[in-house]
Order: sequence, then C-alpha cells, then structure tokens
Amino acid sequence: MKPLFLFPYRGRYLGYFLVVVHIPIVLYKKQLMGMHGDGMADGIFNGRHLFFMSTTLLMAIGLFIAAFSKEKIEDEQIVRLRLDSLQWSVYVNFLFLIVSLIFSTDTEHILFLNLLVPLVFFIIRFRWKIFQNNRLIKE
Repeated sequence: MKPLFLFPYRGRYLGYFLVVVHIPIVLYKKQLMGMHGDGMADGIFNGRHLFFMSTTLLMAIGLFIAAFSKEKIEDEQIVRLRLDSLQWSVYVNFLFLIVSLIFSTDTEHILFLNLLVPLVFFIIRFRWKIFQNNRLIKE
C-alpha cells in the first residue's frame, strides 16, 4: 500500500529548520519582555497575541511537515510504524488534554499543549521505532 498525502523526503529538513528558527525568536522575545515588561493592551489583535499566534503556527507547521514527510524508502513496515506512532500520539494527546483541562485554566497553555504534543510525540516515537528497527537489521 502506497501512502498518500505525504510531503517529499526533503520536507523533513524544512520542518526541522522552522522549529529550530522558532526557538531563538521566542527566547529573545521572552528576554525582551522580561526586561521591559509586557506593556501591551489586552485584546485579540494586540502584539502579544499576534506574536504568540505567529510563533506557534511557525512551530506547528514545522512539526507537521517534519512528521509527515516521506522516508527515503517508504515500505509497508514504515507505513505500519507511522500508523502505530500516530495512534500512540493520539492516546498521549488525550491524556494531556484531560489532565490540562482538570488542572489548568490557562487556555493558551492548553491550546499550545494540544497543538504540539501529538506532533512532538509522534516524531519522537516514530524516529525511535525506526532507530530500533535499523539496529535489529544491522545485528
């Protein structure tokens, strides 16, 4: 079975690049806000919200592209690993969703967790399973 709707193999590197670019931008902004204070009015289209929205989208798009890019050799075993990892990421996401809804009232935190946790967990688990399979093949 040939998987459909996957990004090209090189898309993974673009996705990781977007995630890596996101990190220093957020750290710089947090340091700047710590030194000068927030100083921005409340509302949906204020600078703080637009910054949060743009950096979160940058990271989410990067993780999405990295997670759903083809492998060099896309065979049935990779498809099975991808499906299994996706299933586990949904389980973990619902666990985090339930815990965050019970113990947190911060909606930005809940959104951030439920947007990024499934993708991060999927990537980590998928890459770990591929690493384990490659080690088994070499032995």
